[in-house]
Amino acid sequence: MKKWMYTIMIGLMAVALAACNGDDEAKEPKEEEKTEEGQAAEEGQPSEEEQAAAMEEMQKKLEAQQVEDDKVVAIVNDQELKGIEYNGALAATQMQYQQMGQDPTTDELAKQIKEGTIETLIGQTLLLQEADKKGYKATDEDINKEIDTLKANYEDDKAFEEALKTNKITLDELKKQVADNVKYTQYVEKDVKVEEVTDEEAKEFYEQMASQGDAEQTPEFEEVKDNVKQQLQGQKTQEKLAQVVADLKKKAKIDIKI
Repeated sequence: MKKWMYTIMIGLMAVALAACNGDDEAKEPKEEEKTEEGQAAEEGQPSEEEQAAAMEEMQKKLEAQQVEDDKVVAIVNDQELKGIEYNGALAATQMQYQQMGQDPTTDELAKQIKEGTIETLIGQTLLLQEADKKGYKATDEDINKEIDTLKANYEDDKAFEEALKTNKITLDELKKQVADNVKYTQYVEKDVKVEEVTDEEAKEFYEQMASQGDAEQTPEFEEVKDNVKQQLQGQKTQEKLAQVVADLKKKAKIDIKI
């Protein structure tokens, strides 16, 4: 089961922390690295300074698509969704497009990303509201267990707190997101019924994928069967959730403000 919104933020935290940890090494490149840089310059490739300038310019363009943190971006059944939530989801989506080699700041993609981000937030809000109606709750024990699991990804408490600061989120805010995730997961697992993926379905999917790749490098089905089934189960769950959201939208009062 995929984690919910707070994992987006944690992913960004991990990236930010990795960047911080890599700063010292970046300041003193090895001799062989310097040689490679010199070769790159001779071959007409952009220098480190040019790459850094390009990244800084791109970051400015990405941030220009954000809204004020306290701006109301939508109202879903009288619940206000704020810019801080929107900006976090927006940044994660922008990163996904960049990883696919696309520029999320072009007019066409920026419009698609904006619309997709707000629709995602609305859908998640409707599902969480439904979880609340069903009476699902997150105990202090549930929340602290998740927080401890997240902390384990960092060297120590100081590194974890620094990652929180970098991503402009307090521990209390993180705990609230964790609580929402716990309730959401309970709701999905108990109320959103999805048929289990069969071995036959997994084998058919595997063969389709294998036919598109290098036969010599393709692992045997039994080696990857569990991963394939997990992937297909996730797809089935997302499809079911999309239908649930569509049904909830029909009865919901939604007012988009951006």
